Amino acid sequence: MTSTTTSCTITSIAMNKKQRVTIFLNPLISKQAKAEAVVQEITLTSLIEKALVKYLPKETVIKKVVIK
Repeated sequence: MTSTTTSCTITSIAMNKKQRVTIFLNPLISKQAKAEAVVQEITLTSLIEKALVKYLPKETVIKKVVIK
């Protein structure tokens, strides 16, 4: 049995690399988020990234155990 641990921290994620993601949102939430992005003078992408960074834990550890 071997295990592999992967650690990912928010500070280690390069914010300039982007990946296209498709999500489905309630239209009212989408409209409010777009309006808030305009008020803050930022992109919707930046608004969502900021919200996720605040929501997610500072570090996520994923441990995979391989049984041979």
